[in-house]
Amino acid sequence: MGFFSQIKEKMLGKSTKQNEKYVAGLDKSNQNFSDRINELAARFREIDEDYFEELENILIMSDVGVNMVMKIVDEIKKEVRLLNLKDPKDINDIIVDKMFVIYANESIVTTDIQYASEGTTVILMVGVNGAGKTTTIAKLAHRMLNEGKTVMVAAGDTFRAGAIDQLAVWADRLHIDIVKGREGGDPSAVMFDALKQAKEKKVDVLICDTAGRLQNKVNLMNELEKMNRVITKEIPGAPHETLLVIDATTGQNGVSQAVEFSKITHVTGIVLTKMDGTSKGGIVLSIKDALNIPVKFIGLGERMDDLQEFDLEQYIYGLCKNLVG
Repeated sequence: MGFFSQIKEKMLGKSTKQNEKYVAGLDKSNQNFSDRINELAARFREIDEDYFEELENILIMSDVGVNMVMKIVDEIKKEVRLLNLKDPKDINDIIVDKMFVIYANESIVTTDIQYASEGTTVILMVGVNGAGKTTTIAKLAHRMLNEGKTVMVAAGDTFRAGAIDQLAVWADRLHIDIVKGREGGDPSAVMFDALKQAKEKKVDVLICDTAGRLQNKVNLMNELEKMNRVITKEIPGAPHETLLVIDATTGQNGVSQAVEFSKITHVTGIVLTKMDGTSKGGIVLSIKDALNIPVKFIGLGERMDDLQEFDLEQYIYGLCKNLVG
């Protein structure tokens, strides 16, 4: 039994709330991917080079990066030759198996947050404006509060108009402390004050917002370097996580952002927002191919509990459940 067949059997055997959320959240991506692959299998009588060429196009249109598409199709071709397959309807399980075996191989796919062994854990949130960073900070704080942790937020995006007020509204709703400075002020000064207060209050987790002006890369690099120096000086070993927030609906542009941010700062994990709003769920594979950085969370809706820990099996099932096999 193939990898995907095992996943289907496993997922159909349980109806957890999270599984339903994944399936619903990936509905657009599933329809786009499954319908195209099923239509391809129905249109071709046999597996030939024309079939593989169209398969490549479908994968690229689903935002699976070009380099990874070539790897996946090469592996599929090897398997087809090995098994002497002729009928396209026999290939769907192999397509999915190869996509996700390549994702899982030779990489750390942990979704765990690296908490400090003692004292305050510092999480630095980075990403361009409009990716959903502030809302993600709120959702992450909500998640950690439900786990019994105490949380504080630092309004380090002092440059975007309204960013401080927006985070303050979320902090008020969640009944957590926020440390903020003035609009246009020094974000590192905000970090210093927040770190000092977090240590004094023995807060479990401090989540820090940052500016997202990627178009002014030199300034952003200097800012993040200064923030990191301040954080490490106050709490050795911090930040314990630097999470990059990417809007999944931006597709390959989002992958480009990930590449640029990884040059500026040490990104330890990806948060993909608005996955429920995109038909191109293959972006998860593109990021893995481009950076080999784990996707730790995906946003599957607007509600506070719609930020879900990335689960490879549920993701596979949600993306590919309607494939005819």
